Amino acid sequence: MKTETENNTVGPDMARRSFLRYAGIGAASVGLLAATASCHKDHAVTPSAGIDVGAGDTGILNFAYALEQLEAAFYIQVIATPYTGMSPAELTALTSIRDHEILHRNFFKAALGASAIQSLTVDFSSIDFTSRTSVLAQAKAFEDTGVMAYDGAGYLIQNPTYLTLAGKIVSVEARHAALIRDLITPGSFVASDVIDSNGLNNSLTIAQVLPIANTYLKTKVSAASYNYKAS
Repeated sequence: MKTETENNTVGPDMARRSFLRYAGIGAASVGLLAATASCHKDHAVTPSAGIDVGAGDTGILNFAYALEQLEAAFYIQVIATPYTGMSPAELTALTSIRDHEILHRNFFKAALGASAIQSLTVDFSSIDFTSRTSVLAQAKAFEDTGVMAYDGAGYLIQNPTYLTLAGKIVSVEARHAALIRDLITPGSFVASDVIDSNGLNNSLTIAQVLPIANTYLKTKVSAASYNYKAS
């Protein structure tokens, strides 16, 4: 089963150029991100703990990079082996989501430069990719968790450029989440399990998100600098 993140139809150079236009920033800004991140090589790899994302803004970017790797790998597999009965409209929608996730993943890798965590190995053995119900349920879980993860970690970002980029990415992830939810149950995109009584999206801390992500990762990810947020 091909789930390696390199197996995609959006080349890294094209993905990087496209995402720069999509994010509304120039190459100079990405150079600044990479230079800043390279000065903070905080992530560490140990046999027992897997890989830690690091501290500060670099840690938050690596946290997002880990999630985008996971989502990109998932949608690459979905399109490589379409579930039984996938309609042309669903194929088009899911292909667009795949391409967005690849762009997000490649952007974080380029922005982090030498401070990026390693490419993660996924484990999707619990997902039945032949089943529409299984695939869409998992897509819903990934998208909802991703949006809540960005919302929960946003306040930790210090660099305003990073914060702007995170806002642009989570806006797209929220569109994905709404689409997937409506494919499952029309009108469920603003259900009470994701939107609170004030009309605000729910959020999750980094400490809450990583155990969920690690369920689907052979390479386990930790965030020691942020685990004080655990509840």
